[in-house]
Amino acid sequence: MTTAVQELPEVGEIIVATVTKIMDQGAYVTLDEYNNIQGFLHISEIATGWIRHVEKFLKVGEKKVLLVKRVNTARSEIDLSLKQISSDQKKKKLLELKRKEKEKVLVDSLKTKADLSQTEVEKIEEVLINKFGSVYDAFSEIVSKGIGILDGLNLSTKVLKTIEEISSKIQVPHVEIRGVLELTCTKPNGVEIIKKALLDAIENKGVGVEVIYIGAPKYRLTISAQNFKTAEKELKPILSEIQDTIEKKGGTFKFVREESKKTREG
Repeated sequence: MTTAVQELPEVGEIIVATVTKIMDQGAYVTLDEYNNIQGFLHISEIATGWIRHVEKFLKVGEKKVLLVKRVNTARSEIDLSLKQISSDQKKKKLLELKRKEKEKVLVDSLKTKADLSQTEVEKIEEVLINKFGSVYDAFSEIVSKGIGILDGLNLSTKVLKTIEEISSKIQVPHVEIRGVLELTCTKPNGVEIIKKALLDAIENKGVGVEVIYIGAPKYRLTISAQNFKTAEKELKPILSEIQDTIEKKGGTFKFVREESKKTREG
C-alpha cells in the first residue's frame, strides 16, 4: 500500500485560503488549491501596526489571498502573510482563480456533451494549451475569430461541433475606448476626402471599429475589443492613418479621448 504525498506550496507563492479558526495569536486557514491543508497566519502578518483583536480583520469562512512565508516540509507547517500582499497581487490571483473555475466548467461541459473519456478530454486540453496557452484563452479566441482557428489541430468533427456549440453561448470580457475626432478639409471635395480617410483607416481591422457622424466637424470613433490592451494597440495606427491622410490634403486633425468602459462581463 502506497501513501499519497501531500503537495505543498512554495515559499513566495500567492495562494487563496479559507479562514477556519481565529485565535489571539492569529488564525488557522485551509489552502483552497492544496487539498485544504492547514496553514497559520500569525497576528504580526495580518496588518501593519498593532492589532488588538484579530476578529476585526478576519472572519471564519472568509477567503483571503495570502503569501507563503515559510514551509516546513517535514512537519507540513505553512506560515502565511496577509499584510505583504499588494492590491494588484490580490486582483491578479482572484482573476486567475476565476479563470480556472471557468475553464473547469468548459472542460466538464465538453466532456459531457461530446461523451468523452477522461483520457480523451485531457488530450484535447493539452492540444488547446499548446496552441493558445490555456483552455480559457482558446475558447476566447474561438468566440472572437470562429471555429476555423482550430483547423489543423487533428480534432474530430464531433469535438469541433461541441466546442463550437459551447463557444456560441460564451460572452468574453468586452471593452470600448472612445473619442471624438474633429476633422476639417477646405478643398471642394473636403467632405468626401474625410469620409474616405475614415473608411480606409477602419476597414479590415481585427477588432470592432465604428465611426458615427456627430455634426461637422465632429465624428465619434469607438473601438471594441476583448481587453483594453488590444483596443489601445489598434487605436494608435487608426488615428495615425486618419491624421496623415487629412493633413496631406491640407486639412486639420484633432482627437479628444472620452471615458473608456467595460460593456459586458464574461
